[in-house]
Amino acid sequence: MVRAQSPSVDAKQQQQERLAQKRRAKAERSQLITRLFFGLFGAIVFGVPAILTLGIKVGLGVGLLFPIILLCYCYPRTALWVFLIYMPFSGTVTYWIGGGGAVFQLAKDAFYFPALLGLIQECKRKGKAIVVSKPLLFSFLFLVTASLLTLFIVNGSKQFFLPACSSIDSYNRLLRDANGELLLAPNGLVIPRPCRDDEVQPFLQGLIGLKVLLGYIPLIFAAYYLIKDRKTLIFLGRLLLTLAIICCVLGIIQYGFLKTGRCKGTVAEGGYLFKASLQSKCFVGGSLLYTPSQNQIRLPGTFVSPWHWGWFLVANSAICFSVAFSDPSLLWRGLGLAGMSLVFINGVICGQRLAFLGVPAFFIIQLILTGQAFRLKRLIPVVGGLGILVLVGFSFFNPDFIQQRVDSFVDRWNRSPPYALVVEQLNFAIENQKGFLGYGLGTATNSARIFGEISLIETFHSKLLFEMGWLGLTAFMVFITHINVITFRKYAALKDPILRNFAGGFWVFLLVIGYMPYWYPLDTDPVCVYYWLFVGILLKLPLIDREEADKKQLLSENRGETDEQVHQKKPRGRKGWSIA
Repeated sequence: MVRAQSPSVDAKQQQQERLAQKRRAKAERSQLITRLFFGLFGAIVFGVPAILTLGIKVGLGVGLLFPIILLCYCYPRTALWVFLIYMPFSGTVTYWIGGGGAVFQLAKDAFYFPALLGLIQECKRKGKAIVVSKPLLFSFLFLVTASLLTLFIVNGSKQFFLPACSSIDSYNRLLRDANGELLLAPNGLVIPRPCRDDEVQPFLQGLIGLKVLLGYIPLIFAAYYLIKDRKTLIFLGRLLLTLAIICCVLGIIQYGFLKTGRCKGTVAEGGYLFKASLQSKCFVGGSLLYTPSQNQIRLPGTFVSPWHWGWFLVANSAICFSVAFSDPSLLWRGLGLAGMSLVFINGVICGQRLAFLGVPAFFIIQLILTGQAFRLKRLIPVVGGLGILVLVGFSFFNPDFIQQRVDSFVDRWNRSPPYALVVEQLNFAIENQKGFLGYGLGTATNSARIFGEISLIETFHSKLLFEMGWLGLTAFMVFITHINVITFRKYAALKDPILRNFAGGFWVFLLVIGYMPYWYPLDTDPVCVYYWLFVGILLKLPLIDREEADKKQLLSENRGETDEQVHQKKPRGRKGWSIA
């Protein structure tokens, strides 16, 4: 028996790697401390004057912006995870902490844009591609070109060439001929000289409209580098599921507070009994309507308004479905079922017919298009478990209340069917076309109303047609269709069952949301965030699929070599000793 005399080469390499890791960790800690110091210094420099001039809440918000932007730029991936976590609670933070201030309404962008810039810089340093899908580049540039043409030609001409009404007197406001006579239209009416209201800033409205339309599309790039492997994808699904469960529980508590009288609900007269308002907010979220005497309930959950909450529930019916059918852990698949049941319950009690109909419809569409409806071994337990959880959940509610929600849905459908709204809005957009570039970006975008009056258009494609004309609508639909074609090919080529199941759920989400004519999901947080995030993930999944296949092949080969070595090598004694 001979004792080994010297450590192996592998042991030396492992020791060197451990030392290198310690040095890197020490350097990272030192770098983090330095950045925290500069962030704190910036918070004091910007925050203290803001507190003295704008108040404590707004001043603290301004002061926090500097360290948040700095840290998000330096740690982009962590910032993107924080961004995803913050999104569902942004409405609650804005109205319960920030008092509805503009600083808090823009807080989500303080996470997103610095992280995006930081990730772009990191990819440039490492020589990684910024354009993650070259085939998509053509249709994307088509959309960008149409958007910029509208911004500069339509919004720009209104801003810089159309005079403000206050700058011209009543005489000059009317068109006159060379002799000073009023010019009359064929019907005998006076032709007014065009001018814009002083409060309206068309170009700034256009910038807001451009940001809303294109601002989150770079999430395709961000998601491509955020999701590194299958483990990260599973973590994302579990994170979004956890957020959905938390928000749904808070939504049920909100309803309980209203039902028991802890929140007063809507206290108003006349037409205000039928309108959601911030004065009625309860526990979480923003604008709320609760007048049970009039059978009116519109809950916002954790969001700024009821229709934001409705779209969140529809989106999370798809996310919970993906986890319930795709996660490798039985526990998390069960939590996925729990999430689906909570989403369904909130879809009924929130009073939004979009959620009431959209949540079960989305579930059925996903079952069919992903093929899960034909896999009975997986389908029967999921549907059975979901049915039991929903029945248990509804057992805590008065049966009369459930019947009231159903009757209210049927009554509202009969009085104002959704398809009638879509047709009406589309006709309005077509009748009001002034040229092929539309009225201008932002002229029907809710968030652009801070720069002047806008037109109220409540369906997405009609809004695009109104703002950007036929060219802009065509460019957007070409881009969306191109995305669906490319991502479907990526999804269809996947071999790993877990990746394929997740991809199926995500692709159906893209298909439904991209072509949904009712309301405007791609203008709504966080649905638009999830949309572009899933596009980037679907583009990355084939690479992850190949990596997983290589890992399995390598593991299989290593196991085969080990078996041969076991048969060929002589028996070994205790570790560190060999038999002569």
